[in-house]
Amino acid sequence: MTFAPVLRAEWLKIRTLRSLPGALLALFAVTTAFSAVAGLDGSSDPEFDPLFTALSGILPGQIAAISFGALAVSSEYHGGALRLSLAAVPQRGRWFAAKVTAIAVPALSAGLVTAVAALAVARAGLGSAADALTGAEQLRGILGCGIYLMLIALFAAGLTALLRSGVATLSILIPFILVVSFVIGDAAGTVADFLPDKAGQIALHQTYDGTLGPWSGLAVTALWTGAALLAGAWSVRRRDA
Repeated sequence: MTFAPVLRAEWLKIRTLRSLPGALLALFAVTTAFSAVAGLDGSSDPEFDPLFTALSGILPGQIAAISFGALAVSSEYHGGALRLSLAAVPQRGRWFAAKVTAIAVPALSAGLVTAVAALAVARAGLGSAADALTGAEQLRGILGCGIYLMLIALFAAGLTALLRSGVATLSILIPFILVVSFVIGDAAGTVADFLPDKAGQIALHQTYDGTLGPWSGLAVTALWTGAALLAGAWSVRRRDA
């Protein structure tokens, strides 16, 4: 079977499994709501960064992106779904590539739309405090936000394929991003810049100090994601369905 019909089949799964569009809707709603709140009082911060303030809703919103990637893969391990998928597509690498693509495209699209909405509502609250943002900085923030959310969703997808459990993935990634990453960041200094979430989030800042910049930070996140996907692909190829 060629790649196109496999991709259509995986896209159909994404569309029809209600929890997956729901996760993308939650991504949009949570991110926009938190960015709107941040825009109302963010300028009182002495280290005020208007771009990061406007896009700060991504910090809680990324949990929905992680859930999207994890659920899209973990659904294959329920009720023998993976055996049926591999019976239809014996080329396991082709199937996994289609699954990854079907996750990446909606995650990127939802991320870009969410970033535009979050920036718009936060700017309304910030008022003149956001005037320092240039068009290029805002465009970079929107693109960086969309790419970051796509990568973090794919990172979760790869880890889920490796662990064969969405619960295990969520139990690892959510505490790591919400708690461990901040603790390590405070204790480890510049080493924390190379963590998958910290590196990618540099693109959300107007100004940045340290070893990495916006695009090099996203490249580091992409390397983490690539490693997770390779590990997931190995698991799909080598382990029984």
